Amino acid sequence: MTKGQFPIGKLNNIQTPFYYYDSELLRETLRVINNEAKKHEGFCVHYAIKANANPKILRIIREAGLGADCVSGGEIEACIKTGFPSSKIVYAGVGKSDWEINLGLDNDIFCFNVESIPELEVINQLAAAKGKVARVAFRLNPNVGAHTHANITTGLAENKFGIDMHDMLRVIEEASVMTNVKVVGLHFHIGSQILDMGDFEALCNRVNELQLELERHRIVVEHINVGGGLGIDYQHPNRVPIPDFKLYFDTYAKKLKLRPGQTLHFELGRSVVAQCGTLFTRTLYIKKGKIKQFCIVDAGFTDLIRPALYQAYHKIENISSDEPAETYDVVGPICESTDVFAKQIDLNCCHRGDLLAIRSAGAYGEIMASQYNCRRLPQGHMSDEI
Repeated sequence: MTKGQFPIGKLNNIQTPFYYYDSELLRETLRVINNEAKKHEGFCVHYAIKANANPKILRIIREAGLGADCVSGGEIEACIKTGFPSSKIVYAGVGKSDWEINLGLDNDIFCFNVESIPELEVINQLAAAKGKVARVAFRLNPNVGAHTHANITTGLAENKFGIDMHDMLRVIEEASVMTNVKVVGLHFHIGSQILDMGDFEALCNRVNELQLELERHRIVVEHINVGGGLGIDYQHPNRVPIPDFKLYFDTYAKKLKLRPGQTLHFELGRSVVAQCGTLFTRTLYIKKGKIKQFCIVDAGFTDLIRPALYQAYHKIENISSDEPAETYDVVGPICESTDVFAKQIDLNCCHRGDLLAIRSAGAYGEIMASQYNCRRLPQGHMSDEI
């Protein structure tokens, strides 16, 4: 979507800050995902709910037939309320509480992605109390370092997530004597916002090695889950609105050696929803210093925390102005010095009341919003409902 394609007249009537979701782009992204995944036998795609749990977004994704990847009981509840089949829900997370595990058991979800032996023991106990057998996959740390921000790298050996791969056989052996769990798969996730296919190839190589080790002990699992992690182009949301899902799925098809009958599960989040979302904010003041000038807007890190949390880049456009560009620091109203969206960027000359579009904000935007400073939560609006 280019700047001129936003329905400025309609958007000007909405209280800022707010999220705007391009329904058509989301549906086209899902169409591409489904078309590319179905070219490969046994590929199953789940949507990572943590990226964006707006009910209207979830409904479109559920209608496209994707499963769900959840990391909390609340996300499981959101999926069930939206109509995702329980048989397509996987539940991960290092700190599953009893009520969350029971919720998964009561709804007969597809699988628990188990991240420690103590967790496995609790799932076994809770399943026994209900007379059920819980399907589990072990999340293993393949010790693959992804080329991404340190805060979103999750596949190294020393990490709060997952089980050290050297403990794989011992954990499977312990599970084999438990009467109320059934090991159905292995789960991996090496990080997020990954654009180098070499990282995914490295994961494939490690999974291939682990499968050979298991087979030496006569163990074959039904499912392999490689998580998600595919990134998007934050620099060029107009030029690259849909990630290269063909290359992504083809990489796994070529490099990962599945056994006959095995299914391969993906947990895509950011790559599904990021580009369809834009945070709109209005200019409050232009403050000129001796060297800098600040564009002070009504959105803050309470609405989009990624720039403050990760120093993340988001393309910003002034859709109200066609005047020559000037250089600004774009900052919010929060009483914190880290409440900055961008420094020293060029925008069409800004004036009080101008509408600014902060692009590629559909993932980890609205869902991470807070009410710090007693601010109101931003609302999300779909393009086909405005």
